[in-house]
Amino acid sequence: MEALILSRWQFAITTVYHFLFVPVTLGLSIFVALLETCYVRTKRPQWKKASRQLVRFFGTLFIINFSMGVVTGIVQEFHFGMNWSEYSRFMGDIFGAPLALEALTAFFLESTFLGIWIFGWDKLSEKAHCICIWIVAFASNLSAFWILVANSFMQHPVGYALNNGRAEMTDFFALVTNHYVLGEYSHTLFSAIATAGFLVLAVSAWKVLHDEVSRQAFTQTLKAGAIYMLIGLFATMGSGHMHAQYLAQANPMKLSSVEALWETADPAPFAIFADIDEENHRNNMELTVPGVFSFMLYNSPTGAVKGINQLQQEYAANYGPGEYRPDVTGLFWSFRMMIGIGALMIFLGLVTLYLTWKKRPLACPLLLKALPWLLPLPYLANSFGWYVAEGGRQPWIVVGLQKTADAVSPNLTGTDVWITMIGFTVLYLLLAIAAFWIAIRFVRKTRIAMEGRDA
Repeated sequence: MEALILSRWQFAITTVYHFLFVPVTLGLSIFVALLETCYVRTKRPQWKKASRQLVRFFGTLFIINFSMGVVTGIVQEFHFGMNWSEYSRFMGDIFGAPLALEALTAFFLESTFLGIWIFGWDKLSEKAHCICIWIVAFASNLSAFWILVANSFMQHPVGYALNNGRAEMTDFFALVTNHYVLGEYSHTLFSAIATAGFLVLAVSAWKVLHDEVSRQAFTQTLKAGAIYMLIGLFATMGSGHMHAQYLAQANPMKLSSVEALWETADPAPFAIFADIDEENHRNNMELTVPGVFSFMLYNSPTGAVKGINQLQQEYAANYGPGEYRPDVTGLFWSFRMMIGIGALMIFLGLVTLYLTWKKRPLACPLLLKALPWLLPLPYLANSFGWYVAEGGRQPWIVVGLQKTADAVSPNLTGTDVWITMIGFTVLYLLLAIAAFWIAIRFVRKTRIAMEGRDA
């Protein structure tokens, strides 16, 4: 296999590994901060001790996840020099700035105060210790912001000029305020909250079902996790809706490909199912709901949406001959898998919330048994969402400026990529197994008892 295809596979594998941990870091940092705030502010002695233990419990899970996120994230940066040197040459002036700011203003801040938080128990006042985890949560999400500033330029370039075959920054403010950042960042943040909420839900369900000593304490986090997850899910839906409306202007090819809309339509239907024929650029069969796609984009049952085939002609006229259609089948089904998983998570969250609200968490033991096994759901949804975001801009690595085929390192061979891809993948797999084993062992062995019932 050629170096280009292998490099794309390697970066995809590395990114999926990394993105297993990033959403939990973003969402769980906020959850732990909220939990510690409850600990600091509560006046009820029977809740005080248990809430502190819960903070340390979920804080430990956060630390395990954070460590894995750091390790997998560092390797990603190697790719820019090893596999994508032409991209680095072309984009270095722009891509380097937010990455440097991510390290200087976010990662160092996050790591420093996480260390203070870990070793500051009983050395800092309760309020000072709580402030530390809030700084960690802020820095974690600031880190994501800078990364998405760089990624948003790749999706929708702004504030640049082409000079000597390179993209050079002319307006840093335009880069930071790129409207694409708003959609990407909000969607990432809220999906991270949903992911962390489901993690809390799954862990709490196991403890409620199997750990009688800890049952009362984890009944509280079972309810809190359900609420936290539902807030994240509904906010994710809202941010996704707004971003889709923006994509109608910023990247219509990605949007039409997600719907497998080959021909321009007004009103445009929403396809529930489609037998996609990419070779002939059509759907052999489809099940659609009339006007829904137009309504999603324009808040009206009417409104023209350009089809993939028309956009292909426009792109060929603007950028030269070539194939500008992305992987329509992959995008179409990834989007629907993401939506389907989100709907299932909402259902599970509502049922759990109802049972805990009625103070009957054990009324449905099947649900408590199922939740830990369903933990992969948000991770799968995040991965499908990542594919929609990144696969949808192909064949571009920087939309309108540089194609992916032109970004690969010129002297790279397929053998080079095979060696590093196998090495990194095996190493990541071993690290993931180790982290999972440590987390499972910790969850099983840690017990949190509560005194009294007025908690």
